[in-house]
Amino acid sequence: MKVARAHARVARRDFHHRLSTRLIRENQAVAVETLAVNGLARTRLAASVHDAGWSAFVHMLEYKAARYGRRLVRIGRFEPTSRVCSVCGVKDGPKPLHVREWACSGCGAVLDRDINAAVNVATAAGLAASARGAQVRPEPVRAQRDEAGTRRSGRPAAVGIPGS
Repeated sequence: MKVARAHARVARRDFHHRLSTRLIRENQAVAVETLAVNGLARTRLAASVHDAGWSAFVHMLEYKAARYGRRLVRIGRFEPTSRVCSVCGVKDGPKPLHVREWACSGCGAVLDRDINAAVNVATAAGLAASARGAQVRPEPVRAQRDEAGTRRSGRPAAVGIPGS
């Protein structure tokens, strides 16, 4: 039993390291929501909440973000991310954990609880790009004259060769 517990702990730590490294390397910014772990631990999910190691995972994200020059944004635990409609912004009341989908009372949109919360976390962190009138893709920028590239004749410029 001791060996099994130690193996599970090492496997979880290895998974956290791999996942946090992948998230930080693949993204310029990562937003996490601070959870009330003590409150969640008083529910029937207590064993899985303590096993998850959320604070250790967030700590790994923090130091890896600093190492790779990425941005980690924490959202406060009192931000109502799963209660606010990400479409129209109407705030509904609290919902029990077994409610996974809900319909907004303002606009009627059917929202998945987790996806809606993720969109609201990104919005609260200032990471969500809005396509409503804002330019999402920047305009193409012309290359500088001294950059390597092709000549007007279509032949590539040879750097360091005289007469080219």
